[in-house]
Amino acid sequence: MSPTYDLAVIGSGGAAFAAAIRASGLGKSVVMVERGTFGGTCVNTGCVPSKALIAAAEARHVATDAGTRFPGIAATASAVDMPALIGGKQDLVEALRDEKYVDVADAYGWRVAQGEASFTGTPEAPLLQVTAADGSVEVIEAAHYLVATGAKPWTPPIEDLEEVGYLTSTTAMELTEVPESLLVLGGGYVALEQAQLFARLGSKVTLLVRSRLASKEEPEVSKALAEVFADEGIRVVRRAQPTKVTRDDSTGQVVVTATVSGGVQEFSADQVLVALGRRPVTDGLNLEAVELKTGESGEIVVTDQLQSSNPRIWAAGDVTGHPEFVYVAAYHGTMVAENAFASAERSVDYTRLPRVTFTSPAIGAVGMTEAQVLGAGIRCDCRVLPLGYVPRALVNRDTRGFIKMVANADTGEILGLTAVAKDGGELAAAGVHVLGKTITEVADSWAPYLTMAEGIRIVAKAFTTDVSKLSCCA
Repeated sequence: MSPTYDLAVIGSGGAAFAAAIRASGLGKSVVMVERGTFGGTCVNTGCVPSKALIAAAEARHVATDAGTRFPGIAATASAVDMPALIGGKQDLVEALRDEKYVDVADAYGWRVAQGEASFTGTPEAPLLQVTAADGSVEVIEAAHYLVATGAKPWTPPIEDLEEVGYLTSTTAMELTEVPESLLVLGGGYVALEQAQLFARLGSKVTLLVRSRLASKEEPEVSKALAEVFADEGIRVVRRAQPTKVTRDDSTGQVVVTATVSGGVQEFSADQVLVALGRRPVTDGLNLEAVELKTGESGEIVVTDQLQSSNPRIWAAGDVTGHPEFVYVAAYHGTMVAENAFASAERSVDYTRLPRVTFTSPAIGAVGMTEAQVLGAGIRCDCRVLPLGYVPRALVNRDTRGFIKMVANADTGEILGLTAVAKDGGELAAAGVHVLGKTITEVADSWAPYLTMAEGIRIVAKAFTTDVSKLSCCA
């Protein structure tokens, strides 16, 4: 048996690295086990590659749209060289993987073991068995274990989907040519980003959505984004439930049969991309051996301190079923190390968690929605400010979207902020520091002119003032 470690980490993504870095800083010995590509989802198949391609697609779209928005400007965009685009994306991924993961692990000096990890031993004395590619087996003993294995794209049981074949958000980013037409199944952040990405690269995109776009956000988000998508030629079909997938032998296209508002319709395209959610990765871990409880979607059930049902085993990041953001995973990892080794007794609190969907305009939100406020039994007061009242949007010649502020009607305390806007993510980040303040405090605060963040001050003023009668800076 190998020497005892203070912490054995399964996975090598954001949560795993944050935990390993913090544990190392506390003087603890760490071993990290990874069965696949080093670095986890974010750098390899998630945030970095998807946002790199989204930025490229936006650059192409801006070129084609410039003449409409700005008098005197003419620009065009040629067909996309997809192999070059994908190659550039992969170069970026590999550079960041080396710089932010491989080099960091080397700098801290913890051990990295390559292989399949599974729990063995007993619930009272858990061990980790690591099986390398050559079949060799090592058993690792640690004082604490962290499961940080992330999540992967999930596909529902749609008839013949597996036989016909489909794209996920991962495989779509490896295509060597832009599909002439694309069906996207889903209405969440991955579906929205991928639909607009491929539309801007030149695909004719149809989006099949079960309820509404971004259904967990304010209803105004769905309306605003539907208008944006319509303007960009993306067809949105709501209340669509896919039931069967076939391939048309004469055209080679994929045909998706779906119930739509009680009827049945067929939709055809060159490719179908399934973006209907993600599920935690726990296959092969043998969680039963150490009595780890899992939830309905396979997530590891944890306390607010991120401890599993086994007191020596923790979980962090997407595998917990908590909000799937890499910054949440990193926060989790640090918390686990401090709770395990510094008696910190920290708990997760998502009250001020910002969330962003990188469409264009982007969806940025923080805090509670109007429905959540009402559901909590709080009297709600809110304002929705069209971007036509925000000077930055006017000079950008892009007034698509809005900023919505939700407040406690009795105290004036700001409880939530949602925006569909260029730089929506930055508005959400600013909103983190606005929550808990009163409408009056924000309305009377400083705001630099000709920034999107000035819109937060303007929407606060809208609670007491007719903002259509304000001058530029008043």
